Amino acid sequence: MPITRRLTLFALAAALAGCATAPANRATVGAYRDTIDLTGRMSVNYQKEGRPEAVTVNFNWIQRPGRVDVSVASQLGQTVAEINVTPQEATLTLPNQPPRVASDIDTLTYQALGWELPVSALRDWLQGFANDAQGQRFVASPANNSVFTRDGWRLRFVSWLGENSAHPRPRVIYAERGTMGNSDALEIRIVIDPET
Repeated sequence: MPITRRLTLFALAAALAGCATAPANRATVGAYRDTIDLTGRMSVNYQKEGRPEAVTVNFNWIQRPGRVDVSVASQLGQTVAEINVTPQEATLTLPNQPPRVASDIDTLTYQALGWELPVSALRDWLQGFANDAQGQRFVASPANNSVFTRDGWRLRFVSWLGENSAHPRPRVIYAERGTMGNSDALEIRIVIDPET
């Protein structure tokens, strides 16, 4: 058999073998969804008045086109905050306090909590998306699971739901941001419950 024919057959066999394994290597989250319902847990390590603080909460995230509703509860199930975001306004309701309203949810949560809960970014993060340091769209996958964002966050998508499927979904997300301007260092750990 001539050498060129052997090389051609070898290249064809290698290409076919590559096609057989490519879907698992290129599996990424599916298309961004405007409608999602998620539950999970979030722990946050932050600074308050120069002292390290930590909080762990349960959350219920309901996202629809043009609206996000988040209910945050203590580990014992007591509601500690309700967050409602529309294109027109953001509302934060804490127990025994009148609702606070602003046009920007991230500023509003910082004013109320003393640390930034990046609700606007969570819309993307919970589905495995982000904008990288250059402003390009990042799509996470089990093989490509870490990114630095333009606003100073380091995201790591640590574990996945349906990891071997064509479109796995994030299960555990770590988000860390060092000290920036007036903001102290912040660490967020998110665990998303499997759908039942």
